[in-house]
Amino acid sequence: MELTVYLAGQIHDNWREEVKEKAKSKNLPVSFTGPMENHDRSDNIGEEILGEQPDNIYKDEAASKINNLRTRVLLEKSDVVIALFGEKYKQWNSAADAAAAVALNKPLILVRPKELHHPLKELSERAQVTVENTDQALQALSYIFE
Repeated sequence: MELTVYLAGQIHDNWREEVKEKAKSKNLPVSFTGPMENHDRSDNIGEEILGEQPDNIYKDEAASKINNLRTRVLLEKSDVVIALFGEKYKQWNSAADAAAAVALNKPLILVRPKELHHPLKELSERAQVTVENTDQALQALSYIFE
């Protein structure tokens, strides 16, 4: 059995690469997908497809529609979602992806530090597992294969 894992969460650091490397070192039969990590591409995709927009609000809305399409398709094809909420960056996309995973009835592993317990309490209640770091998330994922 191989699982597809959608890695939702902050895009301004290399946590996804670290998770992929650790999963590989554990020989976990998983493949990974996630949001567009090229920030410029994500911001400009609406205009690339639909043409120049009249202002930044329309540009953002056009890009959001295309990014939401991509995210929805990849989330629906995933078996498990790992959503990382860190302390450093605003987490709007993480929240949206995690909420979408819940709405699509996808198993969710929520990664968040203790300091974010209160703002994420409702989402944590909907997750199958809430952990404090990606190593714990990988341990939970590993347990599936035992």
